[in-house]
Amino acid sequence: MKKDIILAGVGGQGILSIAAIIGTAAIESGLHLKQAEVHGMSQRGGDVQSHLRISDKPIHSDLIPNGGADLIISVEPMESLRYIPYLSENGWLITNTKAFVNIPDYPDYGELMKTIKSFPNHIALDADEIAKDIGSPRSMNMVVLGAASTFLDLSYEKLEEGIKIIFGRKGEKIVDANLKAIKAGKEFTKQYK
Repeated sequence: MKKDIILAGVGGQGILSIAAIIGTAAIESGLHLKQAEVHGMSQRGGDVQSHLRISDKPIHSDLIPNGGADLIISVEPMESLRYIPYLSENGWLITNTKAFVNIPDYPDYGELMKTIKSFPNHIALDADEIAKDIGSPRSMNMVVLGAASTFLDLSYEKLEEGIKIIFGRKGEKIVDANLKAIKAGKEFTKQYK
């Protein structure tokens, strides 16, 4: 088993929480993990990305080469396209469709979505709206993780366990909201595919 994942978004959108949950699930599954992160200025809406490499064999590099990512998981549509050169030919692009317009020359939204939808293997969902609909607007990132869960080669139960570990100190209400959000994202992918 080997899975190379690029996580992308804007500071403050929960990319590092997604990375921590996937990483926890991988370790709890007895797999090897390497991770590299680049943090933008979250208070200024800077880009944040993380390379996650998971394998049942030792991993020597924490960086994913161009064309080597099995998945791009993004919580912002423009950020998803920033990392497209990393996506393998058969890789999947999973992205939130809600734009975080943090620059004056943000691309035309229609063109952005047209480009995303041109990829044969893509899931595009309004994770913000789904999170709002389930009464947990701050759990948008977990909705995106849920949408990507099918493609991770990790058991869904281990991802749920990761949520309990990562958010446990924040209380049962926060854990339950995030469990509900990941489930909503997973259900979306079931219907989408």
